[in-house]
This record gives sequence, C-alpha cells and structure tokens, in this order.
Amino acid sequence: MTQTSTTIPPVRRTVVVNAPPAAAFRRFTDEIATWWPLGTHSLGEGATETCVFEGRVGGRIVERIRGGREAVWGTVTAWEPPHRVAFTWHPGQNPDTAQDIEVRFVSAGNRTRVELTHSGWERLGAEGKKFRNGYNIGWVYVLGRYSRRRGPIMAFLRGVTALVHLANRLKRPKPPAPEAGVPRPS
Repeated sequence: MTQTSTTIPPVRRTVVVNAPPAAAFRRFTDEIATWWPLGTHSLGEGATETCVFEGRVGGRIVERIRGGREAVWGTVTAWEPPHRVAFTWHPGQNPDTAQDIEVRFVSAGNRTRVELTHSGWERLGAEGKKFRNGYNIGWVYVLGRYSRRRGPIMAFLRGVTALVHLANRLKRPKPPAPEAGVPRPS
C-alpha cells in the first residue's frame, strides 16, 4: 500500500497599493525593514535590528540581530522586477521544511495589485495545517502594514497575529546561538 500525501491549499492574499509596480516591488523587497513587523514577527524579538532582502536569485532574506547574529528566513528563487519575486520561506525552521512564496505586482492604472501565494505547507509535516492557519491570518496583517492600512481592524489583527506567533514560538525549539567570535556571513 502506498501512502498518499495530503495537499494543503496555498494561502492567497491580494492587496492594492497606491504606487506603480516598480515602487510597489521596491517597497516589498528593498524596504522590507520599514514595513515588516519586526517587533512581533522576528526571531530576535526585541534584539532585531533590521531585515534585508538580497535582490537576486540566490539572495537571502535575512534578519540581522544585535550582537552580529543573523537568521535566514529564505532564499530568492525568482527575481523579475518589477513584476514578480519568489522565494523560499523558513524563518526559525529547518531549510528542508521551507515553503514557497510568490509575489506578483500587477499594474492597475496608477496603482498596483500585489498578489501573494504561499504554498508548500506539506513540507512542515503534521504541523503544516497549523502553520497555514496562522499565516492565513498573519499575511492579512503583514500585507496591511505593507500597504499602509490603518484603523481598528489592523489593531485587532496585530493582536491576533502576535498571539499566534507567540504560541508557535513557545512550541518550537530555539535555534542554536552562533559560536563566540565567529563572524556573520556577508
């Protein structure tokens, strides 16, 4: 008897931003540290200094943490400015469990429709459905920050995603700290 794998549907989120595709692409990639909620959605927690999106295929998405530590969130698999970027995604997880994220930037007059697809949940094994459910809510909040949305719904989503994020962090082991004196990769 062969075992069949369960397919977990991707998370799909769309947001419209008041910018042309080139500016929307640049904000998503080059300016990720200005809109990503590093205070609640990072591995270094309060010690996180920034996040960098290395703009090329093979580039990393890396969180820089006070004291010279780094945490790699993923690797760029497609770099097609200003229309598309794709990358693996595994913050705090083994790279073997990385999911896939594709973001498309579609011109909509003088605005841009940003379409995000997050798939590959099966690589997380039994935890895949739980993580998918958390990201299903989390991407609404994160993309709301990216698109500069404000108001009570964003405040509510910030609270919900912070609780989900905290619950997930409490259940997973901390990554080992780098050895003292070992420089971070460039």
